[in-house]
Amino acid sequence: ESVGGNLNAFTSKEMTCYYAEILDNHLPLAVDVLSDMVCHSTFPEKEVEKERSIILDEIDSVEDTPDDLVQEVFVEKLYPNHTLGLPILGNKKSVSAIDREAILEFYRNYYHSGNVVIAAAGNLEHQQLVELCEQYFQFPHQGKAVEEVPPREIGHGKFFFKRNVKQAHICMGVKGVAYTDRHKYDLLLLNTLLGSGMSSRLFQSIREQYGIAYSIYSFVDFFRDNGLFAVYLGTERHKMEKALHLVYEEIKRVKNEPLSQEELDRLKSQLKGNLVLGLESTARRMSRLARLEIYLNRFEDIDSVIERINGLRLEDVLHTAQLIFDESHLLQVAFVPV
Repeated sequence: ESVGGNLNAFTSKEMTCYYAEILDNHLPLAVDVLSDMVCHSTFPEKEVEKERSIILDEIDSVEDTPDDLVQEVFVEKLYPNHTLGLPILGNKKSVSAIDREAILEFYRNYYHSGNVVIAAAGNLEHQQLVELCEQYFQFPHQGKAVEEVPPREIGHGKFFFKRNVKQAHICMGVKGVAYTDRHKYDLLLLNTLLGSGMSSRLFQSIREQYGIAYSIYSFVDFFRDNGLFAVYLGTERHKMEKALHLVYEEIKRVKNEPLSQEELDRLKSQLKGNLVLGLESTARRMSRLARLEIYLNRFEDIDSVIERINGLRLEDVLHTAQLIFDESHLLQVAFVPV
């Protein structure tokens, strides 16, 4: 940070990322500091207790943010009795129970060369980075492989929770597809159609036409062997039934009414634009490179992705909508005012 860089980390459902952003001439410093943190941390007891307190505060923060919490509960209900359904932060009981020895055991088991991917993007020379990584990153070659157990059960139905909130918060959706699934780009296009941006059908209907929700959007997530599609909205309690009816109607519509060629072409352009503009961020490029290696074990250039989007067909998108949006598989979680 003293040279203007940024050192940070995040954890998702299936991976943990430690990263540095820095000016290109400070690359050796970034690799040195990042490798020291990841490979040589000593986990002092005092720091473990300090971090425990921070995470407990973070759990409280999520509890006080109903639009985030309702989505977390949705995932929990979608993947019951499976680790995908567990909150990344854990809960107060699990976080309070973790001790230094448990952290060290996990670190020894899973932080080894077979589990690590190093990715970089920006103004750098590949060979220089390889040499720096060989010099600084020192992981053991032996360790445990991550056990991969697909969910045996996918949740559905309706779950209503009374909470001390001013408006109703609703998350509804279905099981999606895996990162490697051939229907992935069909679902991305359907997500763009339904709830990505101000021109989406859900935004235009529920917010612009009827004015019954300020916040309404859809999102997708792709995992190694699974995925999800969901819609979030926040509305007043007495408008909740109407809002849900409108969401269901839009979902039925994409199942029963084929897109026009004009709509399909517009959505392809929107999807390609979002992709290319997103990759103007070097952090996004770095993250994409790592995910490709983790999920596909190969590189996929942008041109091939654009070619795949260009190849999306009306009948395939309709088939994917009918496959994914099965009403008997819909899951709805709502927080309603007390």
